Amino acid sequence: MLQWLPENVSTFGQGVDNLFTLIYWITVVVFIAVMATLITFLIKYRHREGHRAEYIEGSTTLEIVWTAATTLIVFGLAMLSLPQWNKIKSPTDFPENPDVVVQVSGKQFNWDMTYPGPDNELGTDDDLELENELHVPVDAVVHIRLTAEDVIHSFFVPQLRLKQDALPNRFIDVWFKAIKAGRYEIPCAELCGFGHSGMLGYLNVHTQADYDAWVKERWPQ
Repeated sequence: MLQWLPENVSTFGQGVDNLFTLIYWITVVVFIAVMATLITFLIKYRHREGHRAEYIEGSTTLEIVWTAATTLIVFGLAMLSLPQWNKIKSPTDFPENPDVVVQVSGKQFNWDMTYPGPDNELGTDDDLELENELHVPVDAVVHIRLTAEDVIHSFFVPQLRLKQDALPNRFIDVWFKAIKAGRYEIPCAELCGFGHSGMLGYLNVHTQADYDAWVKERWPQ
């Protein structure tokens, strides 16, 4: 595994990392092959006194081979990526009965988090609204209703391997299940205006006991 990647703390992160690693090493092999060929040609066809340049026709067979090989590699990567893409992005493949549902709205230049209250309905007086702070329990299925108030933003948590653009006047659903408690940054990954670089929220993944205490503090019974 590539050690310089951010720590993975989501259930689907390992699949993303495996694909990234595979693509990385394919790229490395192709790069080495191309550079080796280039150096070989530089040496073989360098200028030498007494040697005249020759006209060399292209090889149709070679062109077919490398076109077919590239097509097979790209098609194979697409087939490997599709199940992972559906698992992360397709609402029909999301885990049912989420433990937490939160509406996240991007605006210049903050993340607004809205939790449903005891009535479990968003858009009521029981809602809890926080700025730049997302709180969830560890090992819980979390559904996010993502939107934006003004321009396009992008919800990005590198440790979750989760990135999704947030669009004005549209709700886009994403999900995750964090497997390690901690505090993780939520930058905006889409240039959204003058204050873009300062748009930063935080994902707080609590133990179940700590999360229950956090909920009780905000909605006393």
